[in-house]
Amino acid sequence: MWGGRFAEGPAAVMREINASIPFDKRLWRQDVAGSKAHVAMLGRQGIVSAEDAATIAAGLDLVAADYEANGVHEDLALEDIHMQTEARLADAIGPVAGRLHTARSRNDQVATDFKLWVRDAIDQVIAALAGFQAALLTRAAEHADTVMPGFTHLQSAQPVTLGHHLMAYHEMIARDRSRFADARGRMNRSPLGSAALAGTGFPIDRAMTAAALGFDGPTRNSLDGVSDRDFAIDYLASATQCALHLSRLAEEFVLWASQPFGFVSLSDQWSTGSSIMPQKRNPDAAELVRGHAGRIMGCMTALMVTMKGLPLAYSKDMQDDKPPVFEAHDLLALSIAAMTGMVESATFRADRMRAAAEAGFSTATDLADWLVREAGLPFREAHHVTGRTVKLAEERGVALDALPLGDLQAIDARIDARVYDVLSVDASVASRTSFGGTAPVNVRAAIAAAREES
Repeated sequence: MWGGRFAEGPAAVMREINASIPFDKRLWRQDVAGSKAHVAMLGRQGIVSAEDAATIAAGLDLVAADYEANGVHEDLALEDIHMQTEARLADAIGPVAGRLHTARSRNDQVATDFKLWVRDAIDQVIAALAGFQAALLTRAAEHADTVMPGFTHLQSAQPVTLGHHLMAYHEMIARDRSRFADARGRMNRSPLGSAALAGTGFPIDRAMTAAALGFDGPTRNSLDGVSDRDFAIDYLASATQCALHLSRLAEEFVLWASQPFGFVSLSDQWSTGSSIMPQKRNPDAAELVRGHAGRIMGCMTALMVTMKGLPLAYSKDMQDDKPPVFEAHDLLALSIAAMTGMVESATFRADRMRAAAEAGFSTATDLADWLVREAGLPFREAHHVTGRTVKLAEERGVALDALPLGDLQAIDARIDARVYDVLSVDASVASRTSFGGTAPVNVRAAIAAAREES
């Protein structure tokens, strides 16, 4: 289709390196939609006759039906989905198909198709993340009172509830959805009509095609319209952040499913066995989600490096914009589905979580706070007294609330029997009622608010 300038065809290797049809065939729905919007505008503007516009639109429907039924044939001579569609259209309706490309270029065509695809991808991800949040809410409600150790440096720090822990991921995913939504709003201008780079002399109506394709309006600069890939990088940045959040929960599931923790048992659906050790139940799905985060991050880096030094407007390097986005989207979709399934089906071991919370002196801060609040000690002095108390409990191999009152008063005479009201893990979590705290009443309120907002 571009061979009139050349006396000879491309070498076989050139055909292979130049062709993008093996991956950009995924854009066929967007290519047909963009072409239908374009030809409708050409017809209304009188750039092509109404009869030809109707014939082309009907032909595009035939091509779409063929793609849906039989897939896109990978012909390297028809190097991309745009040439493939035009050739199939010509087979269906004859030479009038050649009028479709009036007043547009493959440059604005591919930018439009790719934006439409990324926009659809964002909608899919936002919906999938809503499902993941629903699973988190359900399990958090079940475990609003389930005590577990809260960690810093992976050391037992203060007791929290499992419901509170799961709701932390709900918050992360809410930010992810917001990032995707922001990216969608920012990208929602149509490049169609920018032509190769300078616009066109035909009396086109870019607002019409933008509205037909669900855009807020046309892009304002033709050079930027064909060369912008910020929308793809925005998608990958949002996907990377989301994948990092999924990876953090996946890592916790890997840890929690191990025998030393024993906090969770993953269902058979999300576990695998060993070829040699029959006792093994491996959290492979969680490990793969963790691994996918690195690959998604790599996809973002790949596209950023591709774009970092390109002069305006279009360069063939930009053909490599789509594989990293397609790969990241596929990996992210799998990761969200896997984490949703694991959260929904996991069996949480409340007994193991409580035992771990009680074993790590996790109510030490509650003792220090009590000394400040009830005995009037400065916090630094209370911290020192509490440290001595923890050391004594550790030497005796007992929990803080198992120390006799006399031993506590031997450390500091200002301690009285009321201290036992704060030394249990249940009392500790119940006391954390500050906004955003782990108290079960807070967790239930947060769940109710999240359900109302969703």
